[in-house]
Amino acid sequence: MQGDGGVNIVRRRLEYSALTLRVGGEGADAWDTHYAALAARGRGEDVIILSVGDPAIDTPAPILERAIASLRGGDTHYEPLAGRAALRRAIAALHQARTGQSVGPEQTIFLAGAQNALFAASLCLAGPGDEVITSEPMYPTYRATIEASGARLIRVPAAAQFRIDTTALAAAITPRTRAIFVATPNNPSGVIINDADMTAIGDLAQAHGLWVVADEVYAGLAPAGRVPGLARRLPDQVITIGSLSKSHAMTGWRAGWLVGPATLIGHVESLVLAMLFGLPGFIMEAAQTALSISAEAEARTRAYCAERRDVLLGALAGARGLNCHVPDAGMFTLVDVSATSLTGAEFVRRLYAAERVSVLDGAMFGAATRSHVRICFAAEPATLREAGVRIQRFVHTLS
Repeated sequence: MQGDGGVNIVRRRLEYSALTLRVGGEGADAWDTHYAALAARGRGEDVIILSVGDPAIDTPAPILERAIASLRGGDTHYEPLAGRAALRRAIAALHQARTGQSVGPEQTIFLAGAQNALFAASLCLAGPGDEVITSEPMYPTYRATIEASGARLIRVPAAAQFRIDTTALAAAITPRTRAIFVATPNNPSGVIINDADMTAIGDLAQAHGLWVVADEVYAGLAPAGRVPGLARRLPDQVITIGSLSKSHAMTGWRAGWLVGPATLIGHVESLVLAMLFGLPGFIMEAAQTALSISAEAEARTRAYCAERRDVLLGALAGARGLNCHVPDAGMFTLVDVSATSLTGAEFVRRLYAAERVSVLDGAMFGAATRSHVRICFAAEPATLREAGVRIQRFVHTLS
């Protein structure tokens, strides 16, 4: 018979790793109402889903046709771990046009979306005992993405109008700091980091020898498809994350990339070997076609978002207790609901229960947005107008 000590050893062996705690929690819970709304829509119920950034437009036809032709041609075999050479050259060309930094294909790697690229960067740049700084409001998966490496995430509160507070950022740096993660345009606020603040971030990174991970997933939706950056100034310290998901309406394709020093790319390639073993060739062909029509695709999506932003803001105009933040770019608006006496979480739950409109709790992006909700306006104008009617009706019942 096994003694108590033997039983305890067996139980310990059947426990899950500490990683499961680091990747669970707040980021993983952010989507509960959204998933409930998806399930309801699947049952044929009348719901409006404005809780996720998935543009209600089709992927451009040339991209689809290239993928279909590639599949029909038998493009279904293993591919180079970092992506095909022609695709990596196209990524390098877009990066140079956007940032001014001249890079070669060996400084790029094609990955399964920007989320995968962020995760790879986190694992290769930081580890147990390290600290990584980012500014709130931040995308909900950042905590799990960064802390999966064993590093500790340090959150810096935003300044007024959700601008990055570079003074607070400087104060957060310690001997344990390894990297600063910045998102521009930001999700959820749509704020673009301006030249002065970006310069200050670069000064800090240079003075303290820090990595800067620039999440530029929404850069194609900024005016002219460009944002202030540091890649040209600090080529050995800056890692740029890009994606086709938003700019080309390709969320389901999982097509993203990382640009950085060639040594880092080699480390990420080793991680890909262990985790992904490469991506499908037909997806790479589609991505290369997408990059060849970037100017047209990005302009289309920018116009799409601008029109729908104005529709939603107009539909919510005059709603008692709501204060909408106008984004610099992107497909989201943050709405301050504090005048309704509800927290963001309460507003989300009660709005969905009463009117079947799904939005996202602002607390998922940080403490500063606890009294906010995020609304995605990448939907059809008629849908946004109906959402405005329902939200205004809900707010009226509160008063």
